[in-house]
Amino acid sequence: MSIQTFVDQATTPLNSGYVASTPFEADNFNQVVMSTYGRFPIALERGEGCRVWDTNGKEYLDFVAGIATCTLGHAHPAMVEAVTRQIQKLHHVSNLYYIPEQGELAKWIVQHSCADKAFFCNSGAEANEAAIKLARKYAHTKLNIDYPVILTANASFHGRTLATITATGQPKYQKDFNPLVPGFHYVPYNDIQAIEAAIAEVDQGDSAVGAILLEPLQGEGGVRPGDVAYFQKLREICDQTGILLIFDEVQVGMGRTGKMWGYEYLGVEPDVFTSAKGLGGGIPIGAMMCKEFCDVFQPGEHASTFGGNAFVCGVALTVCQTLEKENILENVQQRGEQLRHGLQAIAKKYPNQIAEVRGWGLINGMELKADIELTAGDVVKAAMDEGLLLVPAGPKVLRFVPPLIVSAAQIDTALQIVDSAMAKLL
Repeated sequence: MSIQTFVDQATTPLNSGYVASTPFEADNFNQVVMSTYGRFPIALERGEGCRVWDTNGKEYLDFVAGIATCTLGHAHPAMVEAVTRQIQKLHHVSNLYYIPEQGELAKWIVQHSCADKAFFCNSGAEANEAAIKLARKYAHTKLNIDYPVILTANASFHGRTLATITATGQPKYQKDFNPLVPGFHYVPYNDIQAIEAAIAEVDQGDSAVGAILLEPLQGEGGVRPGDVAYFQKLREICDQTGILLIFDEVQVGMGRTGKMWGYEYLGVEPDVFTSAKGLGGGIPIGAMMCKEFCDVFQPGEHASTFGGNAFVCGVALTVCQTLEKENILENVQQRGEQLRHGLQAIAKKYPNQIAEVRGWGLINGMELKADIELTAGDVVKAAMDEGLLLVPAGPKVLRFVPPLIVSAAQIDTALQIVDSAMAKLL
């Protein structure tokens, strides 16, 4: 089945014969599952393309995509075939043995990026943990820094493990988890003078900056794109000092921006970068990539039991190949432009409520004005009532991250629902 046939079928209204499963009981769920999420009051049980259905049979247009994860949408035939084929062949063995699927996936990534080597794990947080460990060892062994510090940005997001929430420059994620991991220093995003000042401030005695960890576009921080001049100057500073430049591409990588990697928008190459989310199209996988010169790990220094097993790598390779074979990046560019143009039209219609529209490709944010009571959560709930799933990126920013196969008709539908939701809330 071609991607266009799949998109066309996924745009067709749901067959009226579909019957939902037995009613879902949230109370029973909450009795046995820890309350680590503030969940919306729906339970999803089926998906096809860019659409999902809840346990009551209600249909939604999915512009969350597992938070920028379901690259090819739901139940894509290429993924279904890959999952079936791989699970029947081999799903897991130890990394003590060579895993051909892992090698093939690493080869694809290396051929389609600036990286020379790849390490596989299970999530974006784990990928960033690997990058942090690599940076510390590199600082100790290559830069001769006794106490290496990693600079990260305010409003960043790098994961939920203890080290990655410390790297995350948002106090709300760190509250009550002290003592945090030492060795991090925060700077404003897109501010080169702040970087230069921080390097000078940290460089005292046995302490020095060993790495700078940034998102090319801040996702959880409000869908804020990196400034090209800032990142190019940053690359110059790192080249002059030997500081490692690390990019967190967990949310913006794998075609989300309309280019394969977010760093391509900035005209610079990182020394290390991470990926997850869209890499597996919804199958849990993470990866940390680096250039040859900073590949300092030795056997036994870092590992992951499930990381890079045959199953996840076989499916992820199919996702990568489908992106390329079906020229999906072109769709991302076209639909992203269509979405931003439509959101900008809505912003002009509601100038007292909407401050800005920004983004790259199919990761876009619509920011509400700070001085109004309306929140992103309010709009998310109103859109959900009308059959559109969205997710906030902070209290005032609506995030739009549909599957990369989204059609022009589906973009139009989403825009109509957002316009209607805004009208009903005002």
